[in-house]
Amino acid sequence: MWRALRRIVLIPTLIGLTVLALIATVVFGLAWNGSQKVLAAQQAQNPIVYGLTLQPTTFDPYVGSSSELGIALRSVYDTLVYRDPTSRQFVPGLASKTEVSSDGLTYTFTLRQDVTFHDGTAFDAHAVAAMLDRVTNPKTNSQKAVFLLGPFDHYTIVDSYTIQLVLKQPFAPLLDGLAQVYLGIASPKALAAYDTDLYQFHQVGTGPFMLTDYVPGDHLTLRRNPAYHWGPAFYHLPTSHAVDQITFRFYLDPATRAPALESGEAQVMGELSPTDALLFAGSTTLKLYPQAVPGMPLQFLFNTAQPPTDQLAVRQALIQATNRTAIVDAVFQQFSPVAYGPLNAVTPEYDTRMQTFYPFDSVKALQALSSLGYSVPQGQKVLSKGGQPLHLVMIVPPWGFHPEVAQQIQSQWRELGIDVELRQVANYGGLLAAQKAGDYNLLAVNDFGVDSSLLNRFYSSAASPAWTHYKSADLDAALSQGAQTLDPAQRLILYGNAQQQIMKQALLLPIRDYVNLNGASAQIGQLSYDAYGWFPLLANLTYEPSAN
Repeated sequence: MWRALRRIVLIPTLIGLTVLALIATVVFGLAWNGSQKVLAAQQAQNPIVYGLTLQPTTFDPYVGSSSELGIALRSVYDTLVYRDPTSRQFVPGLASKTEVSSDGLTYTFTLRQDVTFHDGTAFDAHAVAAMLDRVTNPKTNSQKAVFLLGPFDHYTIVDSYTIQLVLKQPFAPLLDGLAQVYLGIASPKALAAYDTDLYQFHQVGTGPFMLTDYVPGDHLTLRRNPAYHWGPAFYHLPTSHAVDQITFRFYLDPATRAPALESGEAQVMGELSPTDALLFAGSTTLKLYPQAVPGMPLQFLFNTAQPPTDQLAVRQALIQATNRTAIVDAVFQQFSPVAYGPLNAVTPEYDTRMQTFYPFDSVKALQALSSLGYSVPQGQKVLSKGGQPLHLVMIVPPWGFHPEVAQQIQSQWRELGIDVELRQVANYGGLLAAQKAGDYNLLAVNDFGVDSSLLNRFYSSAASPAWTHYKSADLDAALSQGAQTLDPAQRLILYGNAQQQIMKQALLLPIRDYVNLNGASAQIGQLSYDAYGWFPLLANLTYEPSAN
């Protein structure tokens, strides 16, 4: 995820999406092969409802960047390689063998020969090529998938089951990108039949589940693929209690999630409120599954081009003025650790030295601001300098408890004489518009992932959008070398250096490391998540309605 980042597609309204979805559902049903029609007509033996917590603007993984779409689609698609959920090491996927040239520019994949797409099309090198063509086509307007390919130049089909990906320069995160749902392999037949507006309703992969229908704002349904036998070792063979149908429904209001679980309306739910999670702790009918998520923390990036956060000393003072422990206690009920840097502590290349930066000290923060010329005029409550009040604009999206955290920060800073204006945006499109306008001091945005190269997208001088507007040749060098270096030990040093520079320059206000509070009925078994934290291993899910 990006969980925070959402792609705005060309269809302008939810009504338009729904109409298209209804048409697509009919057409999709007609397009299915015979075995799928039979499967659709059969009654599911172990169906469940899985609650999603937001409506992505598109469910097409080649276009969108939301982590929410991956919760369902991770099981629709297989990838060339996987990360083992426990070791996080790469293991074979649709590619049975991977070879990297000594110069790091050519990746050769030997493909499995026993795989079939949900529409009956055989999987081969041409299918991989079709995915690459779709993602790299400028008309796709890919938000995340094309970024995961890095400096991709071209591919060469060696034979029907061998394909080479050739890079312009070494790119260590390539395998990590190819292991993610955003680069899952789709049926070339389906890609040829549907453009980027309609493909989200007609998705066809090779995974353990098949998409049967999708109606935006209402539901998305998956059915188990009875022919599936080529999954990685951490996908278990189905038992008599294996879940065979999953209906994903949308619970955008956090207050509706726990009641849906308690009533049996839903059997699995993500992003429970910490308050509800506390209530589940002693339940015999519901289970809590806290899941730490690697990547970036809940954070607010500073705009270094906008006064007064264009001054390093101001940014440093603001971080020091923030009691992050109190915020985490109040909002997250101690379910999440305090964040100290640009990466969550469970991310492999996290630098533990981050914990030494900017300990909370409101007295020192005020002293620093005073040394810059800020003081409170007689009879007033807000710090001023040269007649200008210390006024900050903070852009706040609605997801991930950002509004609650922003209100806590606003309250803490108000006590110190710092005026904060909270501007809420409705979606990622609003976030992008606010960034483009530039009239902000802090903005909440982040990404999730196992590989630290996700920092490049936010802190490189070449990053677009330019979230922080900060430019540094030294930071650029650490980030670019970290992405190009294949040696893990060297990457650890380079990305540690990048984290140090980011915090020394106070480019972000970190708040909490992400922990997704998932809840499930006690009748659900084998609920676990992949190496990226957000995506459940749906192939392993079991459901025993009589368990209680």
